Amino acid sequence: MKIIQSSEKRLALASSSPRRKQLLEEIGLKFDIFPADIDEDIKEGESPEEHTLRLAEKKAKTVAQKVKNGWIIGADTIVFIDNRILGKPSDIHEAKEMLLLLSGRDHKVATAFCFFNAATGENVKRVVESRVKIKNLTNKEIEDYLKTGEPLGKAGAYAVQGIGGFMVEKIEGSYTNVVGLPMEEFQEVLEETGIVKRVM
Repeated sequence: MKIIQSSEKRLALASSSPRRKQLLEEIGLKFDIFPADIDEDIKEGESPEEHTLRLAEKKAKTVAQKVKNGWIIGADTIVFIDNRILGKPSDIHEAKEMLLLLSGRDHKVATAFCFFNAATGENVKRVVESRVKIKNLTNKEIEDYLKTGEPLGKAGAYAVQGIGGFMVEKIEGSYTNVVGLPMEEFQEVLEETGIVKRVM
């Protein structure tokens, strides 16, 4: 299965994430990158789904103000457990706290993405959840992983596609969702919006 991208529809990714960039390149998309610098604080009473959808849309709309035309893609990924949202740790101590919390337990990963048409204001949003089981982590495993620096800048303080993959025991649902973009649902919206069409 291949996709053909419309030459008339400009596409921009409102993210500096190398993981999302790679996922889009793997399906053959051509796009510009415009990182969105926004406040990612969690609002009181906000559910994980509401939080990710709000941020994904905010990222897309922020970049749309600069780009003015074409489709802008905003995305946001969070980890949550016990109704607590785990964003990106602010320092090594917070990263350790998160890893201790996740050790030996199931948690959920939610990724929301938003397609925003800068010219028309058309807006298509989706949020996808996956369940992840983390193995029982020893103190040494946590300390060694923290030393790699990978947990910083990652929601939940780990990267499933990186060194942190060693701690993942099981994933229920979309693997790419845990990486940063649920590609099956994402490609459905690419087709719905006419950005791409599939060919056999």
